[in-house]
Amino acid sequence: MSPEAGATQLPVPRHVAIVMDGNGRWAQERGLPRSEGHRAGAVAVQRTVEACRELGIRYLTLYAFSTENWQRPPAEIRALMGLLREFLDNRLDDLVRQGVRLNVIGQIERLPRLVRSRLERVMARTANGTQGTLTLALSYGARAEITAAARALAEEVRAGKLAPKDITEQALAARLQTASLPDPDLVIRTAGEKRLSNFLLWQLSYAEFWFTDLCWPDFDREVLRQALDEFGRRQRRFGGLVHA
Repeated sequence: MSPEAGATQLPVPRHVAIVMDGNGRWAQERGLPRSEGHRAGAVAVQRTVEACRELGIRYLTLYAFSTENWQRPPAEIRALMGLLREFLDNRLDDLVRQGVRLNVIGQIERLPRLVRSRLERVMARTANGTQGTLTLALSYGARAEITAAARALAEEVRAGKLAPKDITEQALAARLQTASLPDPDLVIRTAGEKRLSNFLLWQLSYAEFWFTDLCWPDFDREVLRQALDEFGRRQRRFGGLVHA
């Protein structure tokens, strides 16, 4: 995702993660069904993917559907899955043209078969993309991800492939679903909420946080630029000191 001409000279995050919140609230404020809020949110995803590519953000991770979201009414889940299928069908050619690779994390086996087949198709078609990586967190929960990584390490120890002393932070990180990605530099959450909601708990240890009261369907390039400008003015010390 290459920077636009004349872009700000402030540091740009390599990896941005977004908790897309407020679709239902956006719809209710307008007297619309919640499904219309999710549809408007899908349009905001398209805008954001394009803006990230133009602004030089190489990695974008979107919290699209959590493990807890399975508790929502079945009709709403069906609508969300239908919108996901539409997004994958409609955006495939654009992702290929833009050189953006699609990646997915989460308990993918829980998704409907038609959604899984479309995800596999788009991931295969975009596998050679070199201009950026779009990761969708679907049926994702950070605690489940960390638990699975710990279980994998335990199985390797039991099989004699790994000694307990070799279980390091790096070893666990290598068994997370995000092992091929750099940790996010900036996490954005919309709709005024200020919590992680079981999102990338390990990977966000040193991320900068930026919150907005805007609901996700209203998120656009200008709001993203506001977040990037504030990120660029912050000093990231990673527990150390900044020397003049």
